[in-house]
Amino acid sequence: MTDDSALWPAHRLAEGIRRREFSSRELLDGYLDRVALLNPALNAVVTLDVDGARRAADTADAVLAQGEPIGPLHGVPMTVKDTYETAGMRTTCGVPAWDHVPERDADAVQRLRSAGAVIFGKTNTPAYAADWQTYNPVFGTTNNPWDSARSPGGSSGGAAAALAAGMTALELGSDIAGSIRMPSNWCGVCGHKPSWGIVSQRGHLPPPPGALSAADLAVMGPLGRSVTDLELALTVLAGPATSNAIAWRLDLPQARATALTQLRVATWLDDPAYPVEQDVAVVLQSAVDALVDAGANVVDAPSPVSLPAVVGLHMELLYPLMDPSSTLRHRDWLTANERRERIRAKMAEFFRHVDALLMPVAIVPAITHDHLEPMADRILTLVDGNRSYLDLLGWVGLPTVAYLPATAVPIGQTATGLPVGIQVVGPYLEDRTTLAVARCIEEVLGGFAPPPGV
Repeated sequence: MTDDSALWPAHRLAEGIRRREFSSRELLDGYLDRVALLNPALNAVVTLDVDGARRAADTADAVLAQGEPIGPLHGVPMTVKDTYETAGMRTTCGVPAWDHVPERDADAVQRLRSAGAVIFGKTNTPAYAADWQTYNPVFGTTNNPWDSARSPGGSSGGAAAALAAGMTALELGSDIAGSIRMPSNWCGVCGHKPSWGIVSQRGHLPPPPGALSAADLAVMGPLGRSVTDLELALTVLAGPATSNAIAWRLDLPQARATALTQLRVATWLDDPAYPVEQDVAVVLQSAVDALVDAGANVVDAPSPVSLPAVVGLHMELLYPLMDPSSTLRHRDWLTANERRERIRAKMAEFFRHVDALLMPVAIVPAITHDHLEPMADRILTLVDGNRSYLDLLGWVGLPTVAYLPATAVPIGQTATGLPVGIQVVGPYLEDRTTLAVARCIEEVLGGFAPPPGV
C-alpha cells in the first residue's frame, strides 16, 4: 500500500482487490502500518484485532483466488465505532462498566462482514456516545488530524479522524444528535445519517449491552472518504433487524434525479437563532455559488419550520435517552410525539416542491478541546461573541427529530485551514436522493482533501 492508496475511497479499494491489483492482506498490513505510525498522535483507533483480521484477509484472498462469489466490500479493511458489539473483540462505548468482549456481532457489523469487509479495529467515542467531542475514561482523548489541539467531533470522532488520516478504508458510526455529521464536518470526510429505522440498532451501545429495544432518534450509518462509499455501505447496511427479516423487506426509492440541473435544491444557510460564524458562512455561500455556476437548480423556499422549536423538541425527546436522571411521563412523550409528527408533516409538504435542503452542520469549525463538566457550562468563544456549547444542537436537530436522511459532504476550508461541510437533508426514506445531491456537490467542489501532513 502506498500513501496515496491508503487515502483511496473504499469502493476503489474493493475494485482493486477484485482486479488482483493488490490483496486484502496487503491492504490490511498497510493500514496497520499507518495506525502504528499516525495513531499515537491522534488516538483514534483504540482497539485492534490483528490476528483475527489477518485470518479474515487471508481467507478473503483465498476465496477470490478460487473464483467463489464475493460481496461488494470483499477484502476491504475497515474499523467500526466502539459503540458496536464485535464478536471476540473488545467493546466499551468508553464506559468502564460496559467493557466486555461480546459473543456476537451487532446486526450492522454482521452485515458488513457478510459483504466481505475485514474489520480490524475499533475507533474511539465519548462515554455513552454522548458528546460532540471524543474522550472517555477508558481510552482518553482523540485529536483532530487537521489540528491536534482541536476535537474531531463526536460521538463518531475516532471514526472521522481515522478516515481523514487514512488509517481505515470505511467506518460505521451512529447519530442521535449529529454524531455522524459533526465529526464528518470537522474532519473533512463524508457521512450519512440514514432515515430512522432503516438500519438495525441491535448490538449498538447505548442502550446497555444485551438490550434488544431500538432507541428513538438514534440511527446507524456509514462514514467514508467519498459519497460513493456511503451509497455502497448503505446498500449493505439497510434492511430489517434480524428478528423482523422473516417478513419485512426494504426497498428504498431511487434518487429523484442525479443531475444538478434536474434537482430542485433549497438552501437554509443561516438563522437568527443559531447564526453561523462568519468564516463558516463564507465557505457555505461560496459552495452554493459554485453549484449555481455549475447549473444547480436552486429554488427559493421559505424555512419550513422554526429551529428553536425543533431544538426544544429534540432536547425534550433526547434527554431521557441520554441521562438516567432525566425522565418524561408517557403522556408528555405522547404530546411531544404529536409535535414531532406535525414537524414531519410540514417537512413532507416541503419536499413535495423541493428535492433536497442544504443546511450547515455546525455554527463553527472544529473547536479546541474543552472537557468542562457539566457540558452545559461550556462556552464557544467566537469572533462575534460567546455562545453556549449546546448551540451546536441548532443545525443537526431537524433531520433527527423528523427521521429524515442527511448526508454531510466537505465543501472547503476556512481561511485558517479548517474543513467545512454541508448537510443535504431530504424526504423520509429517500436517502438515495440526499446521496445523489451530495455526490453532485462532491463533483463540483472536489470532495475529500487529506489534512496537511497526512
